[in-house]
Amino acid sequence: MLVTRNLEFSYPNGPTFRFPDINCQERSRMLVIGESGKGKTTFLHLIAGILKPVSGEVEIAGRRTSVMTGGELDRFRGENIGIVFQTAHFVESLSVLDNLILPHYLTGRRIDRGYAKQVLTRLGLGDKGNRTPTSLSTGEQQRAAIARAMMNHPAVILADEPTSALDDKHAREVIALLEEEAANTGAALLIVTHDNRLKEFYANRVEL
Repeated sequence: MLVTRNLEFSYPNGPTFRFPDINCQERSRMLVIGESGKGKTTFLHLIAGILKPVSGEVEIAGRRTSVMTGGELDRFRGENIGIVFQTAHFVESLSVLDNLILPHYLTGRRIDRGYAKQVLTRLGLGDKGNRTPTSLSTGEQQRAAIARAMMNHPAVILADEPTSALDDKHAREVIALLEEEAANTGAALLIVTHDNRLKEFYANRVEL
């Protein structure tokens, strides 16, 4: 489902990162863990197609995304990858519900407000759809970000530091939500983090 091979990335006038190969199959779970500065977010952005590798390749659902360009990559990402960023990025002038369906507008997919409402309800936000993102608590914003990542029924879910700012109780809750939503869509789940607490949840892990 998700395979990387010989990935390497260099920032202009900055460090060069060489990443280990990973193989994360359908419905499987993987943790990528490492200290700050090890390139965890860079690795996630390479997998998501936000960055292009200097060398190596990324394969998702049998497609080599690392060789895709422009609109092809945008469409593929919109249809197959759900991303939970470290910091939730919402359009503040739109409601929570409209933020969820915005990717459908951008990718030309059928607008499914009913499914968006279902996902919000499943994540305990059923009464928040008409609110603005800034009116939500930090925890609610995080759940809304998870909901948005589910909107395209992704084959792969990528989560960047989803628990780093949370206490133990809320960290467990977020992991449970990610696990549940991945199970609901049959997606592979890959989490990148420096949070050593997550080691107890994932035997399948790679250390950078």
